Formats: sequence, C-alpha cells, structure tokens
Amino acid sequence: QVQLVESGGGLVQAGGSLRLSCAASGRTFSHYGMGWFRQAPGKEREFIASINWSGVITLYADSVKGRFTVSRDNAKNTVYLQMSNLKPEDTAVYYCAGDNVKFSSGRYRGPEEYEYWGLGTQVTVSS
Repeated sequence: QVQLVESGGGLVQAGGSLRLSCAASGRTFSHYGMGWFRQAPGKEREFIASINWSGVITLYADSVKGRFTVSRDNAKNTVYLQMSNLKPEDTAVYYCAGDNVKFSSGRYRGPEEYEYWGLGTQVTVSS
C-alpha cells in the first residue's frame, strides 16, 4: 500500500521560506515521478511542480518559478519542495502526489495523472 506523508508546513511571514517534505512508502520510490499541488479555500487544486524518477527533469508552474525548488532523495524515499520569497497568495494546503508510470518523464501537470496522494500540509503566509 503506497503512502505519502507531507510535513513542514506552518505559518510564515511574507518573504520567508519553508521546506516541505513528503515521505513515501509502499513501493520502489526511485522508479516514479512525484508532483506537488496546492489548494486554497474555494479554489481548484493547482499544479506547483513535478520531478521525474531520477530528479533530472523538473517542471514548475509559472506562479512559483524562480521561488520554489523541487528535489528528491531516492535513498530517503523523500521528495522536497523548497519555498522561498513566499507571498500571501501562496497560502494553501500543499499536497504531494505520485504518478504510476515507471521511469516516466515526470512532466505531469494534471491531478488526474497522479495515482497516489498525501493528506496535505497547511502553509499560511501572513502579510
């Protein structure tokens, strides 16, 4: 059974930084791409970033490009989202997700392209 558990969320002032982690278990982590999404109250789930199985290929939403960095440590079965220069509009619940295609490019933007999801971690940015 695949499980994804996010951590690292919290309250931060605008301009600050946070690093989210997502620990995976239940399958060979290093074979699959991972993604990060967020959902603010009253809004649809939004793609943030993705990373392929090896960590070589990354993809970002325009809204976070240059501020957020996705990375992974396959030895620790963990994917990270480093967030810098945070803005109040970054406030949301952040979710990590795992795709289900071995050795894919990891360039998946749609929530429907991910098979597994964590429960999310709240990020609140105060102005």
